[in-house]
Amino acid sequence: MSVPDPATGGWGLAGRRLYLCTPDRPDLERFIGRCLEGGVDVVQLREKHLDDRALAARAEVARDVCAGYGVPFVLNDRPDLAAAVGADGVHVGQDDVSPRRARDLLGADALVGLSTHAPDELAAAVTGDASGPEPVDYLSAGPVVATPTKPGRPGTGPGYLTEAVAVSPWPVWVTGGVTPDTVAGLAAAGARHFVVVRWLVLADDPRAAARALRYAVEAAVETAAT
Repeated sequence: MSVPDPATGGWGLAGRRLYLCTPDRPDLERFIGRCLEGGVDVVQLREKHLDDRALAARAEVARDVCAGYGVPFVLNDRPDLAAAVGADGVHVGQDDVSPRRARDLLGADALVGLSTHAPDELAAAVTGDASGPEPVDYLSAGPVVATPTKPGRPGTGPGYLTEAVAVSPWPVWVTGGVTPDTVAGLAAAGARHFVVVRWLVLADDPRAAARALRYAVEAAVETAAT
């Protein structure tokens, strides 16, 4: 497990820009390392096709690479395995373990993220229950456009992103079609944090691809803020 920096507010997610969500792959260790060298500053392993033992082993590989760079490592869907392997957090969807259960399993210092795709899901996260809002550290919003990584889910369009950024008390990470060509429009819609899948997963040179995307993100965010 990496060590969050209290001086920046835990993991300092507000200052992080580029979040890699990757499936398992034979070169996972090298691939993540190259992406981190290129400017990725959060990593999630999202793998639906491994049994628990194999998933835990691959999560440990990703955890160790991220720890070497001081970057948080998040496991998708499985707070139990995230706790077992010493991941820095977990990301859950609307049909997964609840954020409250994830928080109970991982503790106060872990990252807990939650996917949202529609205004009612956003409102439910922010309102929570009698004890308050959901105990999360960030939300994702999207996919803004339909994507093969979420088969059957239509794009939300940029309007939902704008609404999520306006309403959420937590950092909002936009998902869906993030590339150097799209980030300016996403930043204009309110995005300051970007989840990337295919642009890096399919890249021949992940480090160069990450650098190009990180440069475009920084430029887009700076322009949108002026």
